[in-house]
Amino acid sequence: MSRKTISTREKQERAVLVGVDVKKGTDGWSIDSSLEELGQLARTAGAMVVGRYSQKMEKPSSKHYLGSGKLQELKDLQQELDYTVVIFNDDLTPYQQWELEETLKVKIIDRTALILDIFARSAHTSEGKLQVELAQYQYLLPRLAGQWSHLERLGGGIGTRGPGESQIETDRRLIRNRITRIEKQIDDVHKHRELYRRRRSKSGTPLVALVGYTNAGKSTLLNAVCQANVLSEDKLFSTLDPVTRRLRLPGGKYIMMTDTVGFIHNLPPFIVAAFHATLEELEEADLVLHVVDITSQDAVNQSRTVEGILNDLKLCQKPRLTVINKIDLLVNNLAEADDIALSVKSPTEMTVVVSAAKGWNLDKLLKKIEESV
Repeated sequence: MSRKTISTREKQERAVLVGVDVKKGTDGWSIDSSLEELGQLARTAGAMVVGRYSQKMEKPSSKHYLGSGKLQELKDLQQELDYTVVIFNDDLTPYQQWELEETLKVKIIDRTALILDIFARSAHTSEGKLQVELAQYQYLLPRLAGQWSHLERLGGGIGTRGPGESQIETDRRLIRNRITRIEKQIDDVHKHRELYRRRRSKSGTPLVALVGYTNAGKSTLLNAVCQANVLSEDKLFSTLDPVTRRLRLPGGKYIMMTDTVGFIHNLPPFIVAAFHATLEELEEADLVLHVVDITSQDAVNQSRTVEGILNDLKLCQKPRLTVINKIDLLVNNLAEADDIALSVKSPTEMTVVVSAAKGWNLDKLLKKIEESV
């Protein structure tokens, strides 16, 4: 008698990416680059990208994000592409999400929800999980009304009285209470970190902090110079929890080097705020290493994004060393890398060209760190 095997593996979601090419955009990102990054995020979350779709508009439609004609085209593609989720390149309002779900009859995800899903997958420590949970609740709270928007559309009368209003208020109260408890737990983490920083300050050990766009190679660099054994993958946000390691410089002096969560374009302020306890390490840093992926076609925009977030965190005056990474993917040997290094000049910042993966110029990097601290 034959026996069938039933697979318990979750079926891979088939995703279509959708973005609006705003005609008066000023952030420097093209719609192609933005959707390419959205695709990387989707693949990191485990989805298979089966299509990309964009429309030029003055601004997204307040009802369906896309224009009605383009939305119908997207709906018509459903049978051909067999997509199960549509991921939008911008944040959606609860009303937009509800309308899109009603029209397309598939799961609708916006960019922030996708990032939060990846954060939830990447958080392994209790602190990281708390920070992700806080961000998720802060994302959900203003969207609770969307869970009950179908009642509003009925226009009052039968079916709209009673539990709807009371339920949403109950949900809001429960979430606010949970947010308060999480914030208290994160505050306890803050106090613990403060004690740690005071001990380190008394010991006179300098702190060097790694910052950069997600997947710029910060973890690989930390592993290379500190033998840190930190997970390093070619995925966005593979490192979420901060890691600090002790490092002996060539002259014998010891420093502490800390890795931080990668930054990304259009990262909502509430997510940055949720990770404030982690990013406080940057406030105490004696030197900031800004790691740049030189192979990215959007390296300039990525650097601007990082600088913008550092500015928002009031950290732009920190001593800075720009580390141009992944040079091994552009040249064949160290000599060619040094030629490129000679052509890289910055009047305001120190710069060093390295390959963290190959170990190229790490001695020069450590020497520059030693000179700075």
